[in-house]
Amino acid sequence: MLRTPSGGAGHGTAADDRPMSIGTVLLQLREEFPEVTISKIRFLEAEGLVEPQRTPSGYRKFVAADVERLAQVLRMQRDHYLPLKVIREHLDALARGEQVALPSQDGEGGETEGEGTGVPGRATAARIGRAELLVAAEVTESDLDDWESYGLVAPAPDGGYDAEMVTVARLVADLGRFGLEPRHLRAMRAAADREAGLIEQVVAPLRRHRNPQTRAHAEATARELAELSVRLHSALVHTALQVRMH
Repeated sequence: MLRTPSGGAGHGTAADDRPMSIGTVLLQLREEFPEVTISKIRFLEAEGLVEPQRTPSGYRKFVAADVERLAQVLRMQRDHYLPLKVIREHLDALARGEQVALPSQDGEGGETEGEGTGVPGRATAARIGRAELLVAAEVTESDLDDWESYGLVAPAPDGGYDAEMVTVARLVADLGRFGLEPRHLRAMRAAADREAGLIEQVVAPLRRHRNPQTRAHAEATARELAELSVRLHSALVHTALQVRMH
């Protein structure tokens, strides 16, 4: 597990200021945050949560302090359901040497503009606006319109986008470079919806439970099932390709 000063212990490279690539950072963070992606790190950078150095050719170079800050951000999102704006302000205050308590999302005023809520008084996942999505995913307005028309990218009811939509948009763009158009990807969207429905059937009884710990277990179970589903899908695709190529 990755541990930073905020978590009470340093990780293996805490004292090493040698620059790291974004791939190395991803491997370190995944010890504690298995669902983090390169797109997520890029999104947090676009939101000003971390500012890695750049080489003359434009490559990102992170140091241990950047990894620690990213871990703090991800931990506050996961454990305290804080929106990115609040997290950034809190970390900036700490960087200035100010003694500040961890912000609370309980009670009135707990929901931040643009944030969705799954529990009254608490923000759940960070939401971003359309302009932020375009910047973070490095796509055009027309691309996004096209992807939305096929259901590949979808805004939340409040008009914002879940941060994970950045990953979706970047992946759709990457597949597009190989000639795969949105109409080709509708089957993937449909398959994902079916898998999500299956997972929901498993965790629905837990989510309806009155015990908060049981409901929290439902979310952890859903994440684990989603990860297993992705791994199975990947294995099946590779297996199918091997059959066709031999």
